[in-house]
Amino acid sequence: MLVSAINMLLRDDEFDSLEDLCNSFDRDPQQIIAFLGDNGYVFSTQQKQFRPIGFDK
Repeated sequence: MLVSAINMLLRDDEFDSLEDLCNSFDRDPQQIIAFLGDNGYVFSTQQKQFRPIGFDK
């Protein structure tokens, strides 16, 4: 659910970047990236979204 919410906010141009989104919610982007990485997701800066590991190309 977290991945879906983050991707929606980035896709709908609510925020320009993951850093802007995290700052708005007082979170560290690196902690979010690490947490989701531990749970099978990687952040694609090119696509501006979290993708399942293996589908990030």
